[in-house]
Amino acid sequence: MTLSITLPNEGRTTSVYTLQQTERTYAKTASFSSRSAYSAAHVVADPLSASHPVLGGEVDWEATLSYRHSLWKLGFGVAEAMDTAQRGMGLTWETAKELIARSAKEAKAAGGAIASGAGTDHLDLSVSHSLDDIVRAYEEQFEFVEGQGSQVIFMASRALAKTAKHPSDYARVYGHMLSQVKDPVIVHWLGDMFDPNLAGYWGEQELDRAMDACLEVIHTNAAKIDGIKISLLDKEKEIEMRRKLPESVGMYTGDDFNYPELIAGDEQGYSHALLGIFDAIAPAAANALEAFDQGDLDTYDQIMNPTVPLARHIFEAPTYAYKTGIVFMAYVNGYQNHFRMIGGAEGARSAVHLAKLFQLADRAGLLLNPELAVSRMAHVLEGAGLQQEVLKS
Repeated sequence: MTLSITLPNEGRTTSVYTLQQTERTYAKTASFSSRSAYSAAHVVADPLSASHPVLGGEVDWEATLSYRHSLWKLGFGVAEAMDTAQRGMGLTWETAKELIARSAKEAKAAGGAIASGAGTDHLDLSVSHSLDDIVRAYEEQFEFVEGQGSQVIFMASRALAKTAKHPSDYARVYGHMLSQVKDPVIVHWLGDMFDPNLAGYWGEQELDRAMDACLEVIHTNAAKIDGIKISLLDKEKEIEMRRKLPESVGMYTGDDFNYPELIAGDEQGYSHALLGIFDAIAPAAANALEAFDQGDLDTYDQIMNPTVPLARHIFEAPTYAYKTGIVFMAYVNGYQNHFRMIGGAEGARSAVHLAKLFQLADRAGLLLNPELAVSRMAHVLEGAGLQQEVLKS
């Protein structure tokens, strides 16, 4: 059966798009071991809650946890309560605590890996905070995450970026926290393209100097660090940093533009993965990693490479709006029955952007049920005033 739909284009024009996919492309389960791979996971909003979405709204816990089980079945670990879950952009620390506690319990029952974000986002940024205040805030969240049985992801701090004046301030805070952790953590360096409040992180505006400051913290505290995830969307900087890490510390790519090459690696090393884009491409990525385990690099490339145009589109500027595309993919693929988001963030991307996303997902074989996907794309477009009938032949 051929499926067609009328989609909007730039310039207020429309065109009929005929899907390339007619059936599901990838399996629902997978297993791989040559790379550690975590998917940062989105949260599903409760669309019938009376809470105001712009004030955060409420979470549909059943649908949110069900999605995490789908990731574990595919072999991924879950990176919980991170930027992809709208942490600090709709998801408060109080709600994040419940999310982490629920997910950690489900991970234990499923035998799945989980690592959860611990930061300082409960601090009020409208007032000033001392470095000691920031340390205490980190201690509160680290203690909670460890208490749930989850590995800690040491999140970047907006409060620290605002307060710190020099790389030594970061060294003091990070050194203190790393000296206390029970088990090695994943450090997360989130670039300002994802969060403008983190500009100048590590006490340096220039990227090479910031990397040096970060590396000094890592080398000083290597025994307490499992790895570092960098989200800078700069392939060359990630490779450069990867080659400068202590042997015991891994690199987790956070590069949603260049992940296939970085995961595959080169003669001097490779990156593990902790990616937001995996939320949108999980079945394909899992099957690709499974092929990689078997030494089938051609299949790995054939699966992964077509997902890159989609990823680059989802994460285009303003990059922090990428969560809208992630949740849109979950909706058209049937993981949730609505396209609403906490914070009202479903409106952060245009109908034209979503229409192009839909086409790229189809071309990459990422629509799990093409007929359902077309129906739901039509529903989204009707909300934008584009009435139509889905054409089947």
